[in-house]
Amino acid sequence: MFLILRPLRLLFKALVIESTPTQMSYGLALGVLLGVVPKGNLLAVVLGFWIAATRVNLAITACAAVAATFASSWFDTPFDQIGGYVLNQPALREFWDAVYDTPMMPWTDFNNSIVMGSFICGVLLIWPVHRVSRPVFQKYSEKIARHIRHWWITKLLLGAEWADRFGTIEV
Repeated sequence: MFLILRPLRLLFKALVIESTPTQMSYGLALGVLLGVVPKGNLLAVVLGFWIAATRVNLAITACAAVAATFASSWFDTPFDQIGGYVLNQPALREFWDAVYDTPMMPWTDFNNSIVMGSFICGVLLIWPVHRVSRPVFQKYSEKIARHIRHWWITKLLLGAEWADRFGTIEV
C-alpha cells in the first residue's frame, strides 16, 4: 500500500514544499527537452540521468516530458528536415564520421535525422521556455502551493510520510 502512495507523496511534496520558481521553470524547460527527444537511445538515457542529477523540480519535469512526448510526434517532419540539414552539411562530414567512430556514440542515434533535429530544437527551446514560464511560476506557485496544502489528500499523504518515518525508527 505504501509503495503505491510513495510516488503520490513525492509529487505533492514537490508541488507544495521544495521548489523555487527558477527550479520549476528550468524543470519545465528540461522536461520539454527530454520529451521531444525520441526514447530508446543512449541520448535519452543520458539526458534523463543528467536532469535527475540537477536541482530542478522533477515533478514538473516529468509532467512536461510526458506532455512533450505526446506532442512531439506531430513535429517529426520538421525535426527530420532540421536534422537532415545538419547531418548533410559537407563541412561537417568529417566531424560526423569521427563522432560515429567514437565508442558508444552510435548508441545515441545522433545519425538519425529525427533524433538530431529534435535534440537541436529541444536545446534551442530551453531558454525561451524558461524565460516565459519563470514569471508565471513566480506569480502563481505560492498561491497554488498554499491552496494545495489545504486539500485533504495532501494532508493525508504528507501525514503518511511522517507516519512512515516514525514507523521505521528503531528503539
